[in-house]
Amino acid sequence: MPSPAPLSAADAARPPLIELDRASVIRGQIRVLHELSLRIDQGQHTAVLGANGCGKSTLIKLITRELYPLARAGDTPPVQVLGQARWQVDRLRSQLGIVTGDFGANLADMPQLTAEDAVLSGLFASFVVPPFREITDDMRSRAVEALDRAHALPLRGRLYAELSTGEARRVLIARALVNRPQALLLDEPGTGLDLVARGHLLAMLRSLARQGVTLVLVTHHIEEIVPEIDRVVVLQQGRVLADGPRHATLDGELLARAFGGPVRVWQEDAGDGQRHYLAAAGS
Repeated sequence: MPSPAPLSAADAARPPLIELDRASVIRGQIRVLHELSLRIDQGQHTAVLGANGCGKSTLIKLITRELYPLARAGDTPPVQVLGQARWQVDRLRSQLGIVTGDFGANLADMPQLTAEDAVLSGLFASFVVPPFREITDDMRSRAVEALDRAHALPLRGRLYAELSTGEARRVLIARALVNRPQALLLDEPGTGLDLVARGHLLAMLRSLARQGVTLVLVTHHIEEIVPEIDRVVVLQQGRVLADGPRHATLDGELLARAFGGPVRVWQEDAGDGQRHYLAAAGS
C-alpha cells in the first residue's frame, strides 16, 4: 500500500486532525466499521472515497459525536480529534469546520433567515443568531469575509430557504469558514449539484486549499477530488482498502473492487497544468 505524502515539520509537530485506532461501530445488528485505523494530519488534504454503505457516513458521525465507537480495553482511545479523546464539536469550530447536509436541512426550515444570518449563526454554534446577542461590526466583517471566501458574497441578503442547492451549499461552507478554521471536513458537498454548480464548488475548494485550509473531503464522486488533494483513502465495507497518493489509488482495477463493478478512470487537464481525475462505470 503506498504511503501518504510526507508532512512539513510544523504540521508533523501538531496533533493529528483526526485519528482512529481500531474503531468499530455497530448500527442495529450490522457492524459498519471494522477496527478501522486512520490518521489524517493537519495540513494533509485528504479524500475519503467509497461506495454507498462503505462506512463514510459513519466516519463523519464519529467526528460529530452522533455515533460512538464500541468500547474496548486499552490505553489508546479509538477516536481522537485534534488530540482529544473527548470533545465538543462547537468548541472545535475555530480549528475544524464541519459541513454536512444535516445543517442545511435545519436552516431551510427558517423561512426568514438570510444567507448572512445563516453564516453569523455559525459564530454561536446555533442555527439562529441568539436574540440576546449583539452582532458587532467585527462579526459582520467576518461573515462578509467568509461569504467572499466561499464565492457566495452576492447571496448575502437572499433568504436561505430560497437559494438553489448549489447556492445553499456555498453558504453552508461560509458558515463553517466564519470561525476561520484551520481545516474543513466536507461530507458529500457535491450531492444534488448541477454541472455548473459543481464547477463553482470545485473552484472554491481549490481556492481554500491554496489559502492553507486543510480539506478532508468525504465523497463517492472521483471528480470532486481536486488536484490539491493528493492523498486518497478508499473504504470498502468498513475497512481501508487502499491509502496513498491519488495516482496510485485512483486506479480502475482498485476502484472496481471498491465500487463492486467495472470502473473506467481517465485524466483531463484542469487548465492550470494540474490534472483532474474522472471516472465512469464500465470498462
